[in-house]
Amino acid sequence: MLASGVVLVALLGIARWQDRHDSVDAAKTVGESTSAEDDSISAATQITSTTASTEPPTTEPPTTEATTTTEEALPAFDGWVNPASSGKPWADLGAAEGLLTFRGNPTRTYYGQGPVPAAAAVQWSYDVGCSNSNVGGSAQQWCGSGWTGQPAVFHPPGDDSSWWVAFGGYNRKVNFLDPATGAEAYPPYATNDIIKGSITIDPDGFPLMYTGSRDNFFHVVAIDRPEPQALWKLDANAVQPTKWNNDWDGSALVIDDYLFEGGENSRFFIVKLNRSIGADGFVQVAPEIVFSTEGWDSELTAAVGGNVSIENSVAISGNVVYFANSGGLVQGWDISSLDTGGTPERVFRFWTGDDTDATIVIDNEGMLYVGSEYERGNSRSKELGQIMKLDPSKPDDPLVWGREARNGIDTGVWATPALHEDLVIVATDDGRVLGLDRADGSERWVLRLPGPLWQSPVIVDDVLIQGDCNGTLHSFDMSDITAPPMPLWEVELGGCIESTPAVLNGQIFVGTRSGKFFAIG
Repeated sequence: MLASGVVLVALLGIARWQDRHDSVDAAKTVGESTSAEDDSISAATQITSTTASTEPPTTEPPTTEATTTTEEALPAFDGWVNPASSGKPWADLGAAEGLLTFRGNPTRTYYGQGPVPAAAAVQWSYDVGCSNSNVGGSAQQWCGSGWTGQPAVFHPPGDDSSWWVAFGGYNRKVNFLDPATGAEAYPPYATNDIIKGSITIDPDGFPLMYTGSRDNFFHVVAIDRPEPQALWKLDANAVQPTKWNNDWDGSALVIDDYLFEGGENSRFFIVKLNRSIGADGFVQVAPEIVFSTEGWDSELTAAVGGNVSIENSVAISGNVVYFANSGGLVQGWDISSLDTGGTPERVFRFWTGDDTDATIVIDNEGMLYVGSEYERGNSRSKELGQIMKLDPSKPDDPLVWGREARNGIDTGVWATPALHEDLVIVATDDGRVLGLDRADGSERWVLRLPGPLWQSPVIVDDVLIQGDCNGTLHSFDMSDITAPPMPLWEVELGGCIESTPAVLNGQIFVGTRSGKFFAIG
């Protein structure tokens, strides 16, 4: 017999799906998949789920939906992601409370909730440790956590008064800690290689965690058992053809039972999870790949060759999912008819000229902010610069502005840009933090820190939080957006800070390449 809380969570998730499902305009018709693609996807769905044979969970999932944390209700919207939700917590769209994915919401524009500590100090540290992973056929040691590595902060299953902080690390594990003490709150989930990306926690209250790993698999993991258990793994080689390698850096989005993810195998996937609560009280899934496409085209490979991996996290606004790749191709795929049986259609294509690993962020007008590296030194990347604003409503001429953000070859932008008021804030590989006018891209101010700066900027309560590669976490006063930010405090952590911090409930959580993970308050 199901516990009442488990039943309610399942019903709430189904009800939210049904509400949006009924409201979607199904009039749009898109093309059919090719027969070859259909055959590949059919073969991939043979990856099977597993069923736990342990005792039922000792706690119940949350029994209520989280209340929104903003005062103004979002306007009505028929579609996948309300563009007006840009900058707001995912809970405003009906998701669970907390910081659940990289940059906190589907438009990748939510950085956490204050208060930000007024005089910060290390509260505790956790020894993540190190492991070896091959790069170009040679084993290298990786310690702590790195790009992008943002922790998730969320309620554990069945307990909406407590919190867990969890992150994937270079110890090849997802680690679950008590935010108050740093003690292990739940056994770690082990993979067979390092984890570079940020995990995602199920937004609909199902006790599921989603993570990539360099072990060739994207993992769907139950966290309602005495220890975490993989229910399904997506093999990077399941759908062909692929290019580059088999890592998974992107932080997935889960919306209405669909999972959206891109891989370093250069393919984009949409998976119908078919989540439910079994008769034994445990969460279960029955995933099926409903769409997969090559993230490249012949025009791109003719220009840049085979390095076209998808390393950023997909973003969704309106009815379009956006991502970019290491070939510099920014794409938008229309998913308006996905849950009525339609096939996604590419509606936006833009070439930046160079490796684009930073995640695309989307404002409330649907504008895209794109950061690129400068590796190839070609005329296209010189012309456009390394930070761009694109208007996808003008697919034939989307460039609003572009700005140079480099200092020689192998520089540019790895960090995901941040939006704050009328600014876009960009951290660069050469150690600059740029405050750019969102309207025209003009430079309003610049900060200089020890680079490379791969940590994505975080702004909460008018405070900018930025780590440097000497191991110092800085904060700056952003209350006057017309003036350069003024320093507030800094904390010495040791080890390059590549991971993006999470801010929630008066604490800051971040890992470094020194092998440590910290709580700051």
